[in-house]
Amino acid sequence: MTAEQLWVGFGLLGQLLFTGRFLVQWLASERHGKSVIPISFWYLSLSGATVLMTYAIYRQDPVFIIGQSTGFLIYIRNLQLIRKPKSTSEQRPESETVITIKLPPSQEAAAPSSKSRAA
Repeated sequence: MTAEQLWVGFGLLGQLLFTGRFLVQWLASERHGKSVIPISFWYLSLSGATVLMTYAIYRQDPVFIIGQSTGFLIYIRNLQLIRKPKSTSEQRPESETVITIKLPPSQEAAAPSSKSRAA
C-alpha cells in the first residue's frame, strides 16, 4: 500500500466521521419525535473536521482548508456553549433551600393568593 493510498483512506475516514453525524442526529430526532441535535453530533463534526482538515492541508487545497477551518471553529464554539454553566440568575445556590408548606384547607381560603399580591 502506497503513502498516497493511506492518505486517501485517512481522508475517507474523516468523511465517514463527518457523515456519521447526520445519522446520529437523525436517529436522535426520531427517538425524541422532534428535531434535536445531540452533543455527539458536535463531537463527530469536530472529529471529522479535524481529520478532513489534516487531509486538506496534505493536499494543499486552499478551498478545502478554508471550508473545514470555518466549520472547525463553529463546532468548538458550540461545544463551549453546551459546557458553559448557566447564568447566575438561572442557577440556585447550593445553600438555598426551598420549603413548601401545605396549609390546611380552612387556611388556604384565608391565605392571600400570589395573584392578589402581584396586583
